[in-house]
Amino acid sequence: MNETHGRTDAQTHKGLRVSVVSPESILFEGEASSAVVPAYDGLLGILPRHAPLLALLGTGTLTVRLDAGARRFRVGGGFVQVRDNTVRVVAEQARALDGPGATS
Repeated sequence: MNETHGRTDAQTHKGLRVSVVSPESILFEGEASSAVVPAYDGLLGILPRHAPLLALLGTGTLTVRLDAGARRFRVGGGFVQVRDNTVRVVAEQARALDGPGATS
C-alpha cells in the first residue's frame, strides 16, 4: 500500500500491470499502456483506470501494447480480471505469437 491518499501502488502508476498465464507457464508479466483481449462475446479494450471487470476469454489474439511495440498471444478459454490497473489473463491455452517464447 502506498501512503499517498490510501491508494495502492498499482492505482498510482500511470500504466497497466499485465500478466498472461497458462497452465504450463507465465508467458508475460510486465508494464503496458493498453491491452485488447478476446472476450467470449467480443474484443475488450483495456486502458489504465478501467473499471473492475471479470470476463470469460474467447479464442483469439490477445494484444498487449507496450511503450515500444506490442506483444501478441493466441489464447483460448479461461478468464480475464481487471482491478486496480492490473490485468490478469488466465488462459486454458496460450502461446506467444511474437517476442520471447514465440512459436511458429
